[in-house]
Amino acid sequence: EVQLVESGGGLVQPGESLRLSCAASGFTFSNYVMNWVRQAPGKGLEWVSSINEGGGTTKYADYVKGRFTNSKDNAKNTMYLEMNSLKPDDTSMYYCTNLRYWGQGTQVTVSS
Repeated sequence: EVQLVESGGGLVQPGESLRLSCAASGFTFSNYVMNWVRQAPGKGLEWVSSINEGGGTTKYADYVKGRFTNSKDNAKNTMYLEMNSLKPDDTSMYYCTNLRYWGQGTQVTVSS
């Protein structure tokens, strides 16, 4: 059974940091490009970042570039998203996905 389980979300103040994790099982994690996608309340899905199979190449949406860092540990079947300088606009449910399977999401709320 394929599982993607996100964790690490929470409530933080603007300017603070969070580290999200995505634990994968049930498929060969090292063979897949992985993505972070978010959805704010009342809005559509918004792609955040992707990382290639080996973890050596990352891409970011302009609105997170320079603040977020995506990484992948194939030995641990886990992807991470280090989020710094968080803004209220970053408030969303964050999902990890290989575009075929999706996790249940972890909520990030940025508010003073």
